Amino acid sequence: MIYRFRVVLDAEEDIFRDIELENQSTFEDFHNTIIQSFGLSGHEMATFYLTDDDWNQGEAISQTDMFDEPNRLMEETKLSDVINEEQQTALYIYDFLEMWTFFVTCVEEAEVVSGLSYPNLVFSHGVLPAEAPPKQFKGSSGSEEEDGEEEDDWDDDAFY
Repeated sequence: MIYRFRVVLDAEEDIFRDIELENQSTFEDFHNTIIQSFGLSGHEMATFYLTDDDWNQGEAISQTDMFDEPNRLMEETKLSDVINEEQQTALYIYDFLEMWTFFVTCVEEAEVVSGLSYPNLVFSHGVLPAEAPPKQFKGSSGSEEEDGEEEDDWDDDAFY
């Protein structure tokens, strides 16, 4: 079984990658695939944060045990240990000084295609900027939409 993911950079421009990984791959494999597919150096720390449907940050899956509370480690956690019908989204934060932020969505489960090697970069759209995009924080009104920001609806985009 494979998982098909869309990984979207939190930026004004549309910059995303469609990636397939085997369900027995680890989050460390996924991390390495993301940094390679976006052209990141791989020299900085990164963490996945499980999220709910509103992208609220939850449990961490990190490279090292760096939190006060016990957390899962990328090298020990398989995608199939986490990804299921209820858990389809995560945030991926790369470089905690620059805060490269990516929205990760499992868009589908599928059968392995014979003769294809995984991980597989299916589609690449947009070029990573030289610097991390600035973060948009909620204003005093408490809503990004009320502050003139529009939400992207990635559910309508086809997986290539």
